[in-house]
Formats: sequence, structure tokens, C-alpha cells
Amino acid sequence: MPAPIPRDIPDLPAIPSPPALKPSPVPAAAVVTPVRRPAAAAFRLLVALAAAGGVTLELLLGDPSRALSHFTIQSNMLLALVMALSARRTWTADRPLPGAVLGATLLYVVIAALAHHLLLVNEASPSSLTGEASAPTGLTALSHAVLHTVTPIAAVLDWLLLTSPGRMHLRQAGTWLLYPMAYLAFSLTRGELLLPGTPDRYLYPLLDVGQDGFKRVLGNTLLLGLAFYALAMLLVALDHARPNPIRHRGKTGFRL
Repeated sequence: MPAPIPRDIPDLPAIPSPPALKPSPVPAAAVVTPVRRPAAAAFRLLVALAAAGGVTLELLLGDPSRALSHFTIQSNMLLALVMALSARRTWTADRPLPGAVLGATLLYVVIAALAHHLLLVNEASPSSLTGEASAPTGLTALSHAVLHTVTPIAAVLDWLLLTSPGRMHLRQAGTWLLYPMAYLAFSLTRGELLLPGTPDRYLYPLLDVGQDGFKRVLGNTLLLGLAFYALAMLLVALDHARPNPIRHRGKTGFRL
């Protein structure tokens, strides 16, 4: 005969539920060990020093207020700052600067270099400089070579050989143009405020309202804006198409 079933069954202990995991972002350093890159840091520091040295020469050899009004000087000052910060972060294995900052800096120095070589010192260009400005000598020629050739090439090499690809985005191209457009407005306003006959009233022949008239200069600025935007889009496209130059193996053996 089976045993009677007890009327009072003791409560079973509750099964503990697994603790809820709180969502939290995992830092990249927890997955990939940060890697110091002394050679890249040294190169970027040299670029920063070259840009700062070229700007310093321009300020010492001429009128500082006039020198600081040039797009080349302003873009190289930005390059010196960005390269110095990038060198420090590369040396300490810190997170790199945002791609938007690097892309904007690269765009500005490339614009300055292309405008100088294709428009200002090119004898075939209708907007070429004349006189001593077209063929500087001595330390002025050295500073021009550094700011218009050496630092732009170095910035492009840093981008191609020492920077991870795919960090620029097409939506940033329009934002990058805010500074060149603001500079164009500044240059035209500066020329209008100075008295007629003032030396270097308009810093660039392409923007000389007194010689070409406002209508023609406005057309020039429109063409410049379109060219700058096309160049910005080209940099973004190349940034996504180029290979990764800084691949390295982590401790797990996987290629990252």
C-alpha cells in the first residue's frame, strides 16, 4: 500500500535568478592593448616644428599683422598645433585626435599649397603674383618653401602612412568649408577697410576687387568654393579607399 501523501508540503527554496548585467561600453584598451609608436610621434613632432619655424620666419621677416592675415600662415599654425597634439598622443598610446580635425587640417594645408603652386607662382595663371612676391630670396624663399611645399607634403604622408583609414566622413566636408569661406569674407572685408593705394590691400590677385571688380571676384570665390568642396570629397573618398598602414598584431595573435 502506497504511503499517504502529506497534506502540508514544505516550500521549496527559491531558485536564485542570474544577476542582471548592466550595459556598459567596453573601452578599446580592454580589447586591444594600446601601442606606443615612437617613430610616428617623432615624425609628427618634426612636422609641427617645421610648420612653427616657417610661421616664425614669416613673422620676423615682415609685418606680423600682414603675415597673420595669410591663409597659408593660419593653416600652418593649425597644422603645428594638431601635429604636436598628435605626436603626444602617439607617444603615450592615447586615443588619436578625431578624424574631422585631422581631415580639416589636411584640407587647409593642401588648399594653401595648391593655390600657391597652381595660381600664385604659376606664370601661366592670370592670378599669378608679380615682383618680389613671385620670386622671393634668402630666408623668405626658405619660409615659403617650408610652408607651401614641405609641410603640406609631410601632412599628406602622415595621413597616408601613419593614420588609420576610414575616419573621415562625407557629412564633414561641408563643415570643413566654413573656415575657408570665412577667410574669403575676411580677406574681402580687410581690403575694403584699407585705403586705396595701400600696399597689399588685397593679399591675393584673385580677390582684388579694385582691379577686377566685385562681380568678377564674386565669381572667383564661387569657383574656389566649388573646388574646395570637390577636394574635400576627394579626400574623404581616398580615406575610405586606401589600405590600413598601421596594422599590428595584438597579444592574442589575431591581426587587428
